[in-house]
Amino acid sequence: MQQQVLHYPRLDTVLMVENVLKKADLAISKNELLRRLPKQIMRQTLNVILDYLEEKGVIMTGEKGILWIYNESPKMKKLLEKS
Repeated sequence: MQQQVLHYPRLDTVLMVENVLKKADLAISKNELLRRLPKQIMRQTLNVILDYLEEKGVIMTGEKGILWIYNESPKMKKLLEKS
């Protein structure tokens, strides 16, 4: 059953979550992510953001938590092109 979203997050909120996930060295839980955010957001809003980022392919959610997997470095792009 799909839930209806009553409120979509603002761009600055999505970018805030992205920055925290990029800076994390290891996978972090949703609770830890909420603690590290500079301002509070509702859990439903966080779930919408995480679903969006996972669908986009920049994060991966597993048993250990949420991990940023997208790498923007030019060196990585060259390696991917060669392979």
